[in-house]
Amino acid sequence: MGLFDALLGHGSSVDPADLAKRLDGVLIEDERVGLAFKVIRDVFVFTDKRLILIDVQGITGSKVDYTSVPYRAITRFSVETAGTFDLDSELKIWVSGAHEPVTKTLKKGTDVRGIQRALATGVLR
Repeated sequence: MGLFDALLGHGSSVDPADLAKRLDGVLIEDERVGLAFKVIRDVFVFTDKRLILIDVQGITGSKVDYTSVPYRAITRFSVETAGTFDLDSELKIWVSGAHEPVTKTLKKGTDVRGIQRALATGVLR
């Protein structure tokens, strides 16, 4: 995954077969995945058209929430890195028309700069 490695450096890789299964019926015709980033069980998928947040829920992981955010709808975003005593990082994405941002908690060690860079690439096109 050259693009993945180049953008995220030491992020955890996503198995292409697993990603293809998860996105079956989600991607539209001619939509291409440019980057996928796994955080524990959740996956951030950056396509050429949108950001797809895959949130695996429950103990068995059988319940999955797919949040799709077109880049043009993102009005701003914030990435907060983990500190010495604060072990979690936080990602906030404000979407036009929504009062509250989409918020994701990221574990310490997650390449938040890589996520920020991927968001900026999609939003600032």
